Amino acid sequence: MMWIVCILIPCIFVLAVRGRRMIPTRLQSLTEISIEFLRNMVIDNMGEKGLKFFPFIVTLFFFILFCNLIGIIPGSYTVTSQIIVTAFFAITVFIISQIVGFSIHGVRYLKVFVPSGVPKFIIPIIIPIEIVSMLARPLSLSVRLFANMTAGHTILIVLFTLAMGLKYIGFLPFFFTVALTGLEIFIAFIQAYIFTILTCVYIGEAIEMH
Repeated sequence: MMWIVCILIPCIFVLAVRGRRMIPTRLQSLTEISIEFLRNMVIDNMGEKGLKFFPFIVTLFFFILFCNLIGIIPGSYTVTSQIIVTAFFAITVFIISQIVGFSIHGVRYLKVFVPSGVPKFIIPIIIPIEIVSMLARPLSLSVRLFANMTAGHTILIVLFTLAMGLKYIGFLPFFFTVALTGLEIFIAFIQAYIFTILTCVYIGEAIEMH
């Protein structure tokens, strides 16, 4: 399924930019709006310096989004419902943010574990808390995406099973299945957005050392 996503995304972008017009087609408009939206997200959270990470952010967003959406198709597989996949994304983002922090600020980057204005006698307590908070970022990123996609698809499977198993009132779970599918499409976009914007925030904090 990941290979399918890797092939599908470039194909859609090629179709969008082929024969570009002053009055864009629907696909071209949608693509341009998406790219501009992600560019503004990068600038708002990282500043102009963060534009060097723009290709990474675009790739991450569309890869997660398409993995989420394809998983809704009956008979397919939801890649982002596997914790190993979401954990790999989250750990990659965490490592990149730390590399960025140390490459820009050097050893001074360690000051992120000591918030400004904290009394000296509290520092031995604050530092372990800040370290745990920093290490919790990849955990929260991975679990949030994994849990939301797994929960939604599990409910869909249950409702589809009930719709096929109940003879006279099977239309009720089927009705809820249709409604929930629409909700799952919305959640697919929201989860891709949340993962991407948190990635921008974490890298932006490393750049500005907040």
